[in-house]
Amino acid sequence: MTLTLHIQPGAKHTEIAGLHGDALKIRLAAPPVDGKANAALLAFLADRFGVPVRQVTLKTGETSRRKVVAIEGSPHSPESLLAH
Repeated sequence: MTLTLHIQPGAKHTEIAGLHGDALKIRLAAPPVDGKANAALLAFLADRFGVPVRQVTLKTGETSRRKVVAIEGSPHSPESLLAH
């Protein structure tokens, strides 16, 4: 599955903040320095979708707040993220 995300790095807590236009908004506690926010995002999504981090890949947006992420083999749907 592919997700379009809007990321807010440097937040107090890592959490899903709902929708931001056509993207899922995620607040990350990690700073946007040296790829730390991207690594934290991939780990957070892997945990939420119940897959290993290697199955979550950043497709676009390495240096942007708007990102596209691919997740392979998850038993969960994107809608399940909003239910937590």
